[in-house]
Amino acid sequence: MSTLETKVNNQHFIMHPSGVLFWKEKSMLLISDVHLGKISHFRKFGAAVPQAAIQKNFELMDVAVNFFQPEVLVFMGDLFHSSLNKEWQLFEAWASTITSDIILVAGNHDIISPLKYEKVGIRVVSEIQLDGFLLTHHPEEREGFFNFSGHIHPAVRLQGMGRQSIRLSCFFKSENQLILPAFGTFTGTYTLEPKANNEVFAVTQEEVFQVQMKETKRKRRY
Repeated sequence: MSTLETKVNNQHFIMHPSGVLFWKEKSMLLISDVHLGKISHFRKFGAAVPQAAIQKNFELMDVAVNFFQPEVLVFMGDLFHSSLNKEWQLFEAWASTITSDIILVAGNHDIISPLKYEKVGIRVVSEIQLDGFLLTHHPEEREGFFNFSGHIHPAVRLQGMGRQSIRLSCFFKSENQLILPAFGTFTGTYTLEPKANNEVFAVTQEEVFQVQMKETKRKRRY
C-alpha cells in the first residue's frame, strides 16, 4: 500500500489507504466514522448485506494498527452506528487484543453508555486539545487550533476529458482543518466541492494521492 505524508505546524501526518491518519510525533492513530453495528442493523431489517461484511471492518482496523503500531488509538466519533447489537461482542474481543491506549471522541451516533467502553479500557471524551491541535467529531473552527475531524464522510468526484467520472473518498484539507474519510465499509460518502485553497487527497484500496485541480473556462476539473 502507498501512503502519503502531509505536514501541519511542523508535525508530520501520514495518510493511509484505509482512511486512517497517523500522527508521527505522538504515535497516535486517528480513525473516524467506523459505524460498527450498522451492517447488523440493516441485516436485521432485511437488507441484503453479506454477513462477511461485518468482519471486514475489524480486518481493516487490524491492517491499520499493525502497519503503524500506535501508542494511542483515537476513534474520531461514530464508532458505533446506534444501540448495542451482536457486533459489540466482536468489538470487545477485538479491543482486548489491542495494546494501544484507546480513546473515543464521541460523535452523534455514539449513544452506547460510556460505562460500556470504560469496562473494556476505553476512555470517552468530547474532544482532545493537544499542542495546538483540536480533535473533534464534527468539523469545528476554533481560534488558535488546527482541527482534525470526521462526520462528513468526504468524497471528491474526479472527471476525465470525456464524460467518465469516479467518486472517491478523500482526506479534505483547508487552512485550519483536515476532515478524515469515513473508515467503515458501509457508510456512504458526501461529495465536497474543493476551493482554490483546499488540498484533496483521494483514497483507493491501494494508495492515497493528491488531486490536482485545473481551472477550465467552463468549470473546475479534478
